[in-house]
Amino acid sequence: MDSIAYNEAHPRNIWNFHLSDPNVLYVDNHLLVVNKPSGTLVQGDRTGDRSLLEEVKDYVKVVFDKPGNVFLGLVHRLDRPTSGVIVFARTSKAASRLSDQFRKREVKKTYWALVEGEVPANGRLEDRLVRNGPTSRVSDGLEDQKAELDFRRLKFQEDVSWVEVSLESGRHHQVRVQFAHRGHPVIGDFRYGSSVSFPNKALALHARTLVLSHPTRKEEMRFEAEPEKFWPERFR
Repeated sequence: MDSIAYNEAHPRNIWNFHLSDPNVLYVDNHLLVVNKPSGTLVQGDRTGDRSLLEEVKDYVKVVFDKPGNVFLGLVHRLDRPTSGVIVFARTSKAASRLSDQFRKREVKKTYWALVEGEVPANGRLEDRLVRNGPTSRVSDGLEDQKAELDFRRLKFQEDVSWVEVSLESGRHHQVRVQFAHRGHPVIGDFRYGSSVSFPNKALALHARTLVLSHPTRKEEMRFEAEPEKFWPERFR
């Protein structure tokens, strides 16, 4: 199997993304939550490609008629080929409080992933990960970072498992590395051994939900994002 079927009626140039209202999941004076498209950098890098951070700043500037520089706090990230929920802080106070929640692992993160092969109906993965530049790997070293996640299989069809993953830690490439280590790489993740392509140079990895405490009102907020149109209908 060389590729996974998808709906070709929705082509998109992943290098020319412009933020629009449908991408914005929630906004108030303190938060702005976006459904990030795959292929979009969260923050600028040496490629010089336009980033989501720049797009969101421009969105705020236009929609709220903000003169001068727009403040936007980056409190967490998603890998470039990953899609899904990402939150930005609109004030320095919100940025500080949200960063503290992420640091203390108080934010609940759920991902959807399509992985190769049949995984168990549910399970828990616990490993130690070590990072080496742009990649990470499972290590035997007790001094390395502990990575923990729980998962349940939503569906298995045509040698692909659709899994829902609940992260307890937020390590570099954690979902990708832990499943690949067990022979179930994420579809499209050639870096970690996938043999199956996915549309638009994306990974079949989507940040489905994010649950956090509002930085000023202290109430629980839950944000949910749909995967992109090219995800197979049978795994939606």
